[in-house]
Amino acid sequence: MRSRVVFINRLITDPTALAGLVILITLVFTAIFAPYLAPYPRDVYENHPKKKLQPPSWDHPCGTDTYGRDIFSRILFGGRITIIISVTVVGVAILIGVPIGLIAGYYQSWFSEAIMRISDIFLAIPQIILAMALAHALGPSIENVMLALSATYWPWFARIVMAETNNVRKSIFIEATEALGASSFRTICYHVLPNVLSPIIVRSSIGMGFTILTAAVLGYLGLGAQSPTPEWGVIIADARDYLPEAWWFATFPGLAIFLVVMGFNLLGDGLRDVIDPRIRRSGK
Repeated sequence: MRSRVVFINRLITDPTALAGLVILITLVFTAIFAPYLAPYPRDVYENHPKKKLQPPSWDHPCGTDTYGRDIFSRILFGGRITIIISVTVVGVAILIGVPIGLIAGYYQSWFSEAIMRISDIFLAIPQIILAMALAHALGPSIENVMLALSATYWPWFARIVMAETNNVRKSIFIEATEALGASSFRTICYHVLPNVLSPIIVRSSIGMGFTILTAAVLGYLGLGAQSPTPEWGVIIADARDYLPEAWWFATFPGLAIFLVVMGFNLLGDGLRDVIDPRIRRSGK
């Protein structure tokens, strides 16, 4: 209990982590209560030709799009899609990459070498290029985007966990645990995994921001969510034919992407400083 209090105190006193946390709490809050916060919840899908491309005003704080739909309302509902995509992709990547990394790092065998080589293949190709290829092959949809991003992101967790596990494996307390007769499964789950959680947490936070940005790019290119889905990348894609006259059409969803990605990056950097004792000892 005391360790949790210390962690929370360090988190809220770190300005970088606190700023990222505030941004993400705001995102979650607005996504959950989007039907109540959105001034025109029906405008997410309904068309109003008479309100086409109206600039920001008191009635429409972020203006309207080419179909007369309130952009602010669509951004709020798009936050739900953003959260679903980021949590699903990073969650699946963790479920695949962490066990593989633990096994490969604990058992120094041909399996470790195979994982290293497979990871090298994935990491040699820019993730966005590989995700674009997979999304194009699977077809444009949110589900296929999540599948493509998950398939390209798990090697990052596998490599990080494998390297950390290899370091922990050489520790004296692991040797003592094995000498006492603990099974490999128990050693990995109760002694190795808790000691490699820090880089997993940090990578997860930063990875969510990158996932959101990549999903928006795929949506913009027509490989992800499709109109009229209120996904932020799709909204910007719909706005490209009306720039620069209707500047608000692309600006506000772009700002939403920027703020959320920055929030995840700030939180990830802050968490790294808070929970990684080696960084704290180095005086960063």
